[in-house]
Amino acid sequence: MRKLFVRLIGYGSVLFASAMAVASTELPQYAQDEHIGVATCASGVCHGSVRGRDATSVLQNEYVVWSRMDRHRIAYQTLLTPESKNIATKLGIGKAHEAKICLDCHADNVAIEKRGEKFQIEDGVGCEACHGGAQRYISSHVDVDSNHSANLSAGLYPTDQPKERAELCLSCHLGNGEKMATHDIMGAGHPRISFELDTFGALQPPHYVVDDDYKAEKWHGSQIDLWAIGQVTAAKQTLALIDDRLEQGGLFPEIALFDCHACHHSMSEKRWVASERSALPPGAVRLNDANFVILLAIAEVMADGSDVALTSELKTLHLAVNNNGNYSASIAALTATLEKVHNKLASMDFSNSAEELIEAMIRGTIAGNLTDYVVAEQAIMAIDMLLEYRGVREDYSQWLDQVYSTLQDEDNFSPEAYIDSMRRFGA
Repeated sequence: MRKLFVRLIGYGSVLFASAMAVASTELPQYAQDEHIGVATCASGVCHGSVRGRDATSVLQNEYVVWSRMDRHRIAYQTLLTPESKNIATKLGIGKAHEAKICLDCHADNVAIEKRGEKFQIEDGVGCEACHGGAQRYISSHVDVDSNHSANLSAGLYPTDQPKERAELCLSCHLGNGEKMATHDIMGAGHPRISFELDTFGALQPPHYVVDDDYKAEKWHGSQIDLWAIGQVTAAKQTLALIDDRLEQGGLFPEIALFDCHACHHSMSEKRWVASERSALPPGAVRLNDANFVILLAIAEVMADGSDVALTSELKTLHLAVNNNGNYSASIAALTATLEKVHNKLASMDFSNSAEELIEAMIRGTIAGNLTDYVVAEQAIMAIDMLLEYRGVREDYSQWLDQVYSTLQDEDNFSPEAYIDSMRRFGA
């Protein structure tokens, strides 16, 4: 059985719509609009209907879906568990449910002066944590004469746009300049961070449908689009974190930016293998480059030479970081290439590329380029999605279960067993 990740069959074409351009938007936590509270959205005539409705442009049961099935709802409650209290004690930060370092990702932790009368920090990652403070759009978004563009102008965050959605999710599920699960936090007991935009979005589950009303005003497209843009956005955010946080003073850099499993395994277990993408010697601690490696498969399918540039620049970055060289120059070069890939993605139609993408990742695995644990979990989530997109996931369910079984225990992960299971694809 697949125990690591469970996709929702029938997720289908859950995202994207018209090519409406959206400028880079400030994240809801840092924007200026007041957050008026989840209770404001929960009325049965707003978003609190027990059942979805067909007569309106939205289901109107969004609050119920969030409160019953979305794990963001219990993000704050997680801070009250014995495990969280233990982490807070080890870090010396007081109570976890009161510490900014925890609340920044486990709640809608806006500044005190931006909290309305019905706002409750205990609501966790609620409506406005993702959709933006409703101070201005609370009125316009129920006006039949209004439209999506007007709501965006009134402070609604463009969650329909893949880049903006990725930046929002990754602000907690990877980190940014303001907040991050650092190595200190993980050393105190916080789980390792792992995220992939399409898969994790499907698991919530979505509290909307892509119907005619949605398509008329919002960007919609395939799961492949969302996955690809999520990967390139995560890679760019990783580069930003390396540039901003790698040097922190003291003996060690910010170790959370590196591959956990390069160090965290039994001393008797020899995991090191030569890697063309890093060219690092045995004993070197390598950066967590999972998103970059998956991008190599995407760039290979693009067939524009981006994969060659990414491979070369990624190797240069690994060596620069490991040898305390000029990694800022490497970051600049990689960022420029990622921008080219991102722009190419915006103009490409990946709808017929699912099989090519799967084959590229299978080849990369067998060649030994996708065999680190963090890369392997990204690859199988991607292949899972692509098989589902093609409508053949059930035909490969037994094979998927075999691959997932090799990833169930990250502490005892065997690259050889993983490669062997990937070789059986299509057998």
